[in-house]
Amino acid sequence: MELTPFLFGLYKTAKYVLYPLSWVVILLTMTTWLLLLPSTPSRLRWARIGSCACLFTLLLISSPLLSSQFIGMLEAVYPATPEPAQRPFDAIVVLGGGILDRGTLRPSVDLTSLSRERTTCGADLYLRGYASKLVVTGGDASVFGSGPIEAVEMKRWANRLGVPDDVILIDNTARNTYENATATHRLLQDASIVLVSSASHLPRAAALFKKQGFRVTPVPCGYFSRNRPGDVAEDLTLFQLLPADSAISHTREAVVETMGAFFHRLMGQL
Repeated sequence: MELTPFLFGLYKTAKYVLYPLSWVVILLTMTTWLLLLPSTPSRLRWARIGSCACLFTLLLISSPLLSSQFIGMLEAVYPATPEPAQRPFDAIVVLGGGILDRGTLRPSVDLTSLSRERTTCGADLYLRGYASKLVVTGGDASVFGSGPIEAVEMKRWANRLGVPDDVILIDNTARNTYENATATHRLLQDASIVLVSSASHLPRAAALFKKQGFRVTPVPCGYFSRNRPGDVAEDLTLFQLLPADSAISHTREAVVETMGAFFHRLMGQL
């Protein structure tokens, strides 16, 4: 199902509810509301419960030790492998990871670090002879379609890395991973592809591309977690026990990927 601007706006808004920091804000808002009402024993009891729940949730989502285990479970699904057996493939497909628009301070449109890293990995695979085509996919992810086109900037970056212009195919319409898969299928049909994305994103992305009929070889590009899940002793330091804002970001990524896969199954896309 193609999302209209209204439905796409709802989709993007709903994602914010999944963000762990949103849980803290919701709990804090409810607790503050209870404290602002006329005091009663019941309200005070619930306010105390809300305060404890807020603190517990914040400590949980900001723990580097827990977040690395959580996101590591996703990143370990497709571990980095030396050399895929089949070569060459029909195409290398690189999924966009975000774009930064120009503004009053930023002078030009730029790729996020995720997009730049993924495009660099894809260009490297092309230059090493994995396929004769490089597909970059990512459109305008703004609600009203007034933002920059991600695939255009990805192509420019690939060109700068030495990939010839005439071997790069662009999908400039996709706004999410499901649309990446369907739009790429219109370009390549049932091809054998190397799918390049962040390690945490690949389980969901590979499943969506396989559902479209692709023969997929996933290649992880970029890890948040240093060690495999279960290797707690390797990460057990004092700083891993202290709250960190990077851990909140990693927890958010893991939650969004997990809930995203559930949503796709619910919609019949997986």
